[in-house]
Amino acid sequence: MKIVVNINYGGFDVSPKVLTELGFLKPYTYLCNLQFGIESDNDNAYRADPRLINAIEKIGLRKSAGPYNELKIVEIPDDVDWEIYEYDGVETIHEKHRVWK
Repeated sequence: MKIVVNINYGGFDVSPKVLTELGFLKPYTYLCNLQFGIESDNDNAYRADPRLINAIEKIGLRKSAGPYNELKIVEIPDDVDWEIYEYDGVETIHEKHRVWK
């Protein structure tokens, strides 16, 4: 499975070219599961949507990034339950683990 993340400070964002490629008629302030018709407890499930991945690969990582970020497509095994961890805008993908308090 491929997932797109931001690897630079500034937070996740995509260029208007990606929004156009996806067929979004008006720009959104941020992408989310709703725009992709995804119902999931994982708020970032859309980051693995093949339509988003294909649009970014078609346009290229550099031209797909918003003005203050750098995108990377990370490949992980399909059976991993994952989440995106963000610190100061830089994101990494983590396998979900159980936590008790």
